[in-house]
Amino acid sequence: MSSLEGGRGGAPIVRPRRLRATPAMRRLVAETRLNPAELVLPLFVREGTEPRPLSSMPGILQHTTESVRAAVNEAADLGLGGVMLFGVPEAKDAIGSGATDPDGILNEATRVVVAEVGDALVVQTDLCLDEFTDHGHCGVLDAEGRVDNDATLLRYRDMALAQAAAGSELLGLSGMMDGQVAAVRDALDAEGYQNTAILAYSAKYASAFYGPFREAVGSSLRGDRKSYQQDPANRREGLYETQLDLEQGADIVMVKPAMSYLDVLADVAAMSPVPVWAYQVSGEYAMIEAAAANGWIDRERAVFESVTSIRRAGADVVLTYFAPEIARTLREPLP
Repeated sequence: MSSLEGGRGGAPIVRPRRLRATPAMRRLVAETRLNPAELVLPLFVREGTEPRPLSSMPGILQHTTESVRAAVNEAADLGLGGVMLFGVPEAKDAIGSGATDPDGILNEATRVVVAEVGDALVVQTDLCLDEFTDHGHCGVLDAEGRVDNDATLLRYRDMALAQAAAGSELLGLSGMMDGQVAAVRDALDAEGYQNTAILAYSAKYASAFYGPFREAVGSSLRGDRKSYQQDPANRREGLYETQLDLEQGADIVMVKPAMSYLDVLADVAAMSPVPVWAYQVSGEYAMIEAAAANGWIDRERAVFESVTSIRRAGADVVLTYFAPEIARTLREPLP
């Protein structure tokens, strides 16, 4: 007789359903929990005097340096872990000059946000050229129109110094250039910014799920980024890229996107000695919003299930546009 069938009439002795029987029991034995401190809110800040709603990301704005103040104060009040800032400039050029301009929109927004909530949140900045270049690529181009890796590293070094000077505590290296962590770390240390941390977007894939983000940052992209972002077919490569970033001194490593790459996230979490983060990207946000708007899914359940799945796969922190909503819901009294 099986050990599972020792009861009267062959009824099972082992009943896992006992631990699912009530809301209180399910809450007690939950293996993965969400906490506002483990959530980071991405924010877009544009030049101009009026915030602009994004059609492809309902509820999300391109903020101004004024409207972002309320957003970051709410994030601090909700106990979020931090904010990740993206700049949306009006003027662009081939080398992304606005990215290194001390008075450029991203560096200006960083100073504003640090002054508002720098003691309560980790203020983070996206270190990539794509928002600032007229061709929309994450680096400068060579004479043949290809992204020049090593010339781009020089721009990243200058960006890092500008962002650190503006007060960014954590630089998000999202460009997927070879050697970017080492180049930025060297530049920071040489100029006395040893305490400025590096978040390496180590396993960043050439994903279709970035679509709405292109609207959010006013992307000018022509072509694609498949020559520097990873092939979605590759799993081991994500580990390889992560190991390289760790060897170069990354303080935190990232997997992006999150939901379609939970296997890669679990792999990275199993091997990384430093914190592992994941980014629930714009397309993942937009899909939930669109399905909910059509009445096809329960929106709140889908929001929590999606972010819980990312944490369950191994992310210590999740970048998500749902962060304030999740934090507000977690504050509500238990039923």
